Amino acid sequence: MTGRELAENVLGNINKVIVGKEETARLLLTAILADGHVLLEDVPGTGKTKLAKTLAKSLTADFSRIQFTPDLLPSDITGLNIYDRQKNEFVLRKGPVFTNILLADEINRATPRTQAGLLECMEERQVTIDGETYQPGKPFFVIATQNPVETAGTFPLPEAQMDRFMMKLSMGLPSREEELQILERYMEKEPLTELASVLTLEELEQAKAEANKIFVHKCIREYMVDIVNATRKGDSIVMGVSPRGSLAFLRCVKAYAYLEGRAYVTPDDVKAVAEPVLAHRIVLSYGYGKGNDTGSLVKQILNSTPVPTEEFGA
Repeated sequence: MTGRELAENVLGNINKVIVGKEETARLLLTAILADGHVLLEDVPGTGKTKLAKTLAKSLTADFSRIQFTPDLLPSDITGLNIYDRQKNEFVLRKGPVFTNILLADEINRATPRTQAGLLECMEERQVTIDGETYQPGKPFFVIATQNPVETAGTFPLPEAQMDRFMMKLSMGLPSREEELQILERYMEKEPLTELASVLTLEELEQAKAEANKIFVHKCIREYMVDIVNATRKGDSIVMGVSPRGSLAFLRCVKAYAYLEGRAYVTPDDVKAVAEPVLAHRIVLSYGYGKGNDTGSLVKQILNSTPVPTEEFGA
């Protein structure tokens, strides 16, 4: 299966449930192939949870969901050892992280201590319980959601944890035509219940390996570094993109090119993933701009950075 065929199969399957969000779904699939995690930030009711469930059902993957609340404990995520009187020993009761796709719903409603409970799982792909280390599912992919409007009773994710997410995406509200399609599609049935998987985990792992082999010309790498360096300069910038962000940027452009059916990366691939990969890693000084819009800053950087014109596949 080629990258373009994989994209057509999975995105076509998602389109049976989700209306008009193909680019968001493509970026979500890009993050999976790049072995990263995604933060979906949008107002309630835009389809964040449904998109995550649809993606999981499109793959033959295990799916778990955690509803984050202020009283959630780290052990509620990872699991804990419970004493079994019949066996006269402690038995591990695994938490929801022992899965392939984990939906962390409203992650900013949990305390920082609980949020940090996900850090080791996300970064190291391992879980430590009472000194013992365990492996979650393979692959392991976190889709976290949060509501940017409601702030009462929430705990904003710190910069260190935001940096663990490969991409930050937004669903956005549908257009009038798209909302009419949604009403028509859900008139008599729930499409998600009838959805079948179109990609096995073995095929996904093979696709990840193939995406990692996509060629990135030196001039493209220089172009990416120029963009990243520009996020570290300016009076309004407190913190720019880290080297971890640069590596995530590289993996994403390769995965995006793979889904486009090419064996090499072009500047258009770089532009397509730059904002969702880089914007949430930038910290602006207080009071700068309207709502500290780092997305607009990334767009300005893309517009001002010279684009290479060499033969990218050579």
